[in-house]
Amino acid sequence: MSVLSVEEIETAAELLRGIAIATPMEESRWLSTLVGGPVLLKCENLQRTGSFKIRGAYVRMSRLSAEERARGVVAASAGNHAQGVALAAQMLGIRATVFMPEGAPLPKVNATRGYGAEVVFHGATLDEALARAIEVAAETGAVLIHPFDHLDIVAGQATCGLEILEQAPDAASVLVPTGGGGLAAGIALAVKQLRPDVRVIGVQAEAAAAFPASLAAGVPVPLASMSTMADGIAVGCPGEVTFAAVTEHVDEVVTVSEESISRALVLILERAKLVVEPAGAVAVAAILDQPERFATPAVAVLSGGNVDPLLLSKLIRHGLASAGRYLNVGVRIPDRPGGLARLLTELADAGANVLEVAHERTSGTLTVDEVEVHVQLETRGSQHAEAVLARLREHGYRVAIGD
Repeated sequence: MSVLSVEEIETAAELLRGIAIATPMEESRWLSTLVGGPVLLKCENLQRTGSFKIRGAYVRMSRLSAEERARGVVAASAGNHAQGVALAAQMLGIRATVFMPEGAPLPKVNATRGYGAEVVFHGATLDEALARAIEVAAETGAVLIHPFDHLDIVAGQATCGLEILEQAPDAASVLVPTGGGGLAAGIALAVKQLRPDVRVIGVQAEAAAAFPASLAAGVPVPLASMSTMADGIAVGCPGEVTFAAVTEHVDEVVTVSEESISRALVLILERAKLVVEPAGAVAVAAILDQPERFATPAVAVLSGGNVDPLLLSKLIRHGLASAGRYLNVGVRIPDRPGGLARLLTELADAGANVLEVAHERTSGTLTVDEVEVHVQLETRGSQHAEAVLARLREHGYRVAIGD
């Protein structure tokens, strides 16, 4: 690929002056304590439109000719690129149509429309929506604003890399959420030219990780299927431009599980007081998974904060469960007056909060004088959960841990 020079990235940064904000970077004391060295959060979730995408979208669209602008633009996005394109189009006076997958998060859909773009739903994935956008561009002459696979897009995202080095000049590693690779490619191009010693790590959702197989094969390889809560990085195949840049400049790509993502999201909300979407939490998830792996000072990029409140409530519950804050147990007790009261007293004395109780009397494994009580508990974490279970067993209860 053509290499973007530092001067070209600085030119993109100048284009974005007054358009995108220089997002804050904050040290995370709880992560720093866990890792044993400084960990900083680059808060692109606080960027205009709620993600880094305005950077690349505006740079790309500001460089369109008058004739191209008159033809309008089309784009495809699960939500964040959609908002970046819509806002850039509004600022530049360009007509925009955005294709989004069915089931795209409602706040992202509403925000895209709020910036003045037309939203058309197509397909179940970003790749299907993108294929339709490409078709419409060919049919109508509108200009396709690709979500990641264009040098101007990468140049815009690279401006985030310049800010990282300005804000954390002694950074040793930078972890970047990675879907199609635009942000990872851009940050790596900026960082490696100015500080080649800094390790740049791409982070993908395990259930939607196209880069590991592609890097192993030496060419972009599409995924057969993917399923992840991190819709912002659910991309089935790297782009040609981004794949070349990631291959050359990103030191490694790691993956994180859905459980790790939800746990990281809840901890960022709880400890950093920041709202992020699942895709925006993956860099922190990687650090939580392997705190000794990444050299410090480490920068974790929080790439976006556009999360549906309904999904957020589910993710909080899932994250709390992954962190051991919820415990589902089945306990056999005597089927006589006072049996349940004694169990609940033991749980209260153990400091567990009872959320739900259900009885089962019809199992073939129960004797006639037994009942199994299914209890959902709220605990203070995995160690407390283990202590609650140990207390019940010490008092003679037969306990089975549920899902």
